Amino acid sequence: MSTGLNDELLALRDAVADLLAKRSPEAEVRRLMADDTGYDAGVWAEMAAMGLVGLTIPEEFGGSGAGSAELAVVSEQMGAALLCAPYLSTAVLTPYLLLALGDTAECAEALPKIAAGELIATVAFAEVGDARPPEHPTTTATGDGAWLLTGEKTYVLDATAARRFYILAQSPSGPSVFAVERDAPGLTATALDTIDQTRKQGTLTLADTPARLIGALGAGLTALRTALDQSAIALIAEQAGGAMHAMQMSADYARTRFQFARAIGSFQAIKHMCVDILLEAQSAVSAARHVAAAFDAQEPDRLTDLALAQAYCSEAYVTTAATTIQVHGGIGFTWEHPAHLYLRRARTDAQIFGDPAFHRERYVRLREES
Repeated sequence: MSTGLNDELLALRDAVADLLAKRSPEAEVRRLMADDTGYDAGVWAEMAAMGLVGLTIPEEFGGSGAGSAELAVVSEQMGAALLCAPYLSTAVLTPYLLLALGDTAECAEALPKIAAGELIATVAFAEVGDARPPEHPTTTATGDGAWLLTGEKTYVLDATAARRFYILAQSPSGPSVFAVERDAPGLTATALDTIDQTRKQGTLTLADTPARLIGALGAGLTALRTALDQSAIALIAEQAGGAMHAMQMSADYARTRFQFARAIGSFQAIKHMCVDILLEAQSAVSAARHVAAAFDAQEPDRLTDLALAQAYCSEAYVTTAATTIQVHGGIGFTWEHPAHLYLRRARTDAQIFGDPAFHRERYVRLREES
């Protein structure tokens, strides 16, 4: 399966790259890292006007109705620029979850607002000890029609910026998804102090918090897993884009940094490191684009390919970012240099939808089942 880009995808890539070059330079990334919400509302509105926020949303709900290939191309550029914005949570995971739940009324109410950049929403599913959705959530939903949620969720993407939360909770019929508004009584959102402040995460505490059922009772876990698989296309493309940028940083530095009257790129050890991470980064791009094409074509082995790509892209990004710091030497370890920001993002991205070991185990399981 070809992983090259056609003219339309190239034009989309260039448009996004141009926007992010202007709106997400290093200085802006650092400014938003220190901000509680972690994004710029003006830039978010501009992205919405370009159709990027509604990229995965069907046209009937005000979006662009684009496929996985378009999402991967956009996400590559966002990963390369370390974009600080609730894109993965609001523009990708939330729409995919609502569509998987099949709640037409909620889709008609929420998705046009998301596409227009008017609603920041996120999904809360993880609980202490595991970044994956629990089989039996300890967060509980009680009531019958008038639902109340009690429990705690963690690793919630963009928890401090979101105005609406879609929460996985245990109901009498099994895990279900409930909507909770930001100002609901009994809800507390607290920012997490993580290694990567370019991607904000938080904790939700719920104490008899009023909620609305979304979709059917007991359908939450299946829908969420489907949404996470679809959203992972954006995540692995981000990892690939970040790895490519880090690799290019290394190559540029190796050409321009001189020691003993020679560019350090002429030293064999540096050459080997640069070649190794070039292979890692380009392979990650190929894997991410292959999976996106497989999902668009509804290939029967797409989930198997995804699991393998998630494990590979996670480790390739970490390896590339860590080697980039090695190539830069002492300056790469300093706060003033951007190299460590990519390693921090790489470490976070390798965990938020499950670690590489989980994805490898899933790959083996899917292979055995096929």
